[in-house]
Amino acid sequence: MDKMEELQKRMESLGVTEDAFRETFVRSSGPGGQKVNKTSSCVYLVHLPTGLSVKCQQERSQTLNRLLARRLILDRIERLHTGMVAAQKMKEEKIRRQKRRRSRRAQEKILSDKRMVSKKKELRAGVKPGEM
Repeated sequence: MDKMEELQKRMESLGVTEDAFRETFVRSSGPGGQKVNKTSSCVYLVHLPTGLSVKCQQERSQTLNRLLARRLILDRIERLHTGMVAAQKMKEEKIRRQKRRRSRRAQEKILSDKRMVSKKKELRAGVKPGEM
């Protein structure tokens, strides 16, 4: 399996299609000499549904940069999806904890603690004027 097939399978698993991208080519900067200055090998890729964008100029080859840019943007999309999934799981777990019934022993302990606090507060009450 070559790199493009692997990339296509990953895109399918994330539910991303090729037409969801807007791709433009720009001249690279930095090392590379005359080759870099003459050709537009830098890839600027935008995922339209999420608005995520990537600029890739790691290699001198435009096709290799296209592949790398797609990998980078799929990593970001994946991180975005897993973050949402994790947040949803945390929310569900919180609701589950709130709804869970306490055991009878735990309820009795909580009530006894409340009674103790109540007794402490009663003892703190000041002396009323008619009681002396």
